[in-house]
Amino acid sequence: MPTVRGMADVQRFLRQLPAEIENKVLRGAARAGGKIILAEAKERSVSSDVDDALVMRSKVESGRITMKITVRKGWGRAIANWLEYGTDAHFITIAKDERRGMSVGRFNSTAKRTMIIGGKFIGETVFHPGAKPHPFLRPSLDLKGDEAIAAAQSYIIAHITPSGILAGAEPEGDDA
Repeated sequence: MPTVRGMADVQRFLRQLPAEIENKVLRGAARAGGKIILAEAKERSVSSDVDDALVMRSKVESGRITMKITVRKGWGRAIANWLEYGTDAHFITIAKDERRGMSVGRFNSTAKRTMIIGGKFIGETVFHPGAKPHPFLRPSLDLKGDEAIAAAQSYIIAHITPSGILAGAEPEGDDA
């Protein structure tokens, strides 16, 4: 009867293979594709505040790897929403509780938040005509989706070789 040596090592290697492919290769491939979309989104954005707030995150959940490009909470996210979807026409006014009992004129002379435009006091309320949308996220995916898929495929091809699985050249962090 023949004896086989190293069978336990082979079985252990085969059990670890899916996790190794998932963590080292597929997540890296998702990041490679995500970088293409992220770069295009930054290129299409018309605000440096939005550019600085754009982040890319990858997540592994129950065998599924997802890549998400989003905008960090804060001022950049507010601007990003206005850019992506535009705004309706609306009135802007100083809230009475913010004035702390002061008249609007007094509030304007003492506070940082004012209803002065172009050096002229404009009153308690101003009508904003709204803003046209300047979408940057969805068009980035639409325009660069095929290129992102190609980048992910190239990453996979470069990291799975006959000699084994090669670790990614970059750390697998969440933010890019």
